[in-house]
Amino acid sequence: MKMQNINILLISAFFATCFLMLSCNESSFVDDPRVFRYNESAGITTLDPAHARSLELMWVADALYDGLVELKPNLEIAPALAHSWNWDESGVIFHLRSGVMFTPQKDVPGLEHGREVKAQDFVYSLERLRNPDVASPGGWILESVAENGIIALNDSTLRINMKYDFPPFLGLLTTPYASVVASESVEYHGADFRSNPAGTGPFKLAWWVEDVALVLHKNEVYWERDSEGKSLPYLDAVHIDFVPDMGSEYLGLIQGRYDFISGLHPAYMEDLMDVDGGLSDKHSESITLERVPFLKTDYIGLLVDGGLELNTSTDVSGVLQNRNIRKALSISIDREGIARNLRRSSVLPSDKFVPPSMPGSSEYSTPVFDVEKAKQLLKEAGYPNGEGFPELELSTTSDYVDICAAIQHGWEQLGLTIQIDVSPPSVHREKVSTSKSEMFKKSWLADYADAENFLGLFLKRNFAPGGPNYTHFQNEYYEELYESAMSEPSLEDRKFLYNKMDSIIYAETPVIPLFHDQVTHFVRNSIDGWVVSPVNRLELRYVKKQLKD
Repeated sequence: MKMQNINILLISAFFATCFLMLSCNESSFVDDPRVFRYNESAGITTLDPAHARSLELMWVADALYDGLVELKPNLEIAPALAHSWNWDESGVIFHLRSGVMFTPQKDVPGLEHGREVKAQDFVYSLERLRNPDVASPGGWILESVAENGIIALNDSTLRINMKYDFPPFLGLLTTPYASVVASESVEYHGADFRSNPAGTGPFKLAWWVEDVALVLHKNEVYWERDSEGKSLPYLDAVHIDFVPDMGSEYLGLIQGRYDFISGLHPAYMEDLMDVDGGLSDKHSESITLERVPFLKTDYIGLLVDGGLELNTSTDVSGVLQNRNIRKALSISIDREGIARNLRRSSVLPSDKFVPPSMPGSSEYSTPVFDVEKAKQLLKEAGYPNGEGFPELELSTTSDYVDICAAIQHGWEQLGLTIQIDVSPPSVHREKVSTSKSEMFKKSWLADYADAENFLGLFLKRNFAPGGPNYTHFQNEYYEELYESAMSEPSLEDRKFLYNKMDSIIYAETPVIPLFHDQVTHFVRNSIDGWVVSPVNRLELRYVKKQLKD
């Protein structure tokens, strides 16, 4: 559908209804200090870490499972079920902790009382990602691993042989895909393993009613302890509701039914935040705003492959192949205005693709905004004041209509005609991945803490639909720099090459970066030990809940 005008009266009516509900229901909920509660509006579709491809699934997977290593909030890779590791000329050798137990499953032979994790369990779990019958979206984390290269040397030693150098490999093992699972449970339950998890994480499944709620209980045999020797986690349970309405989720936070919400949404942003991007004073007694830079970039993608067949009445592929036109489109966007007026200064405006908080990135610089220069570039390209320029269509979802409307207004100042096409998320993803959209609003979120995670997006081998290079950008020198970077084990040595690659993307402009988001959590003041991760993983091991008088 085409973009519709926002009805201010409907928004006002929404807030009036919200506050009426708040006043009526505020005293109907009794909190429990042993239970952490939150809502997941997107729902949960599986508890199998091999399919944890979205944040909501990662959050639950992190509660249920562990891997060899983990990513700390400072973006360092730390030991998890492997207490240490060492590299040699063939790959990496992991040395496992002793005494780590799988959670018991009374109906599964061999798991009635749980059992100790062994190196062979990691062989099974990782090779499972490559099994076509499992159809895991996480198989890519093993692309650099040799065939039959995951080997249990003994019960406590695991070797992973590499088929080529890939310095960020340890970072890939911090993703939930690399979690260890109990083979007995997988084989016993088959497809139903999705709802019968057997892991080693701080929590275990208590019950799950799909589309209603999910409850996790403390794992009594969890291996990790705090600095004082006390068993983790501190919480007894986690309760997750699946209410799709964001307004109801917001009310749940205000009423105390939920202990936190993540991110910003028009349904509650203006009430929770002040104009400077801070927490509104009226909520400061009950809520804390926690925020760290997010390893995420929101951008406009441009098809730069002139041979693609597009669903448009005019041929726009030629103009989008012109680098000066792409640059004109970029520098005519008021990113700082968008950040201030549409996101309450909660995002970092930028015209660089790699976030400045990402290890290996270049330093932050203020984005260029120069309408006159953009007009000059269009004139040099043969389109003075936009004359003769074909109509463009910008594809998006309903969550980003406001941003796209602001961009549309800026481009109209150049004399360009822009239509905004709004599609459901699934339709939008399909159009972008199959090159049916000449321009599209997308975002890229880091899976691991290395700039390669962003720069690998523009390799020729990652052309969509087989990979995430939706723009079909290619550059021989860029590819050479990438290969050189992958031969450097030191991040500091790779950083010089990464910066050159990022400069090529900036100059060629196959994407128009808009801003780098921040992980934004609104947390009840009754919560202690809250940890905010730059990749927005949900860390509940250290959370304590103290109800205030």
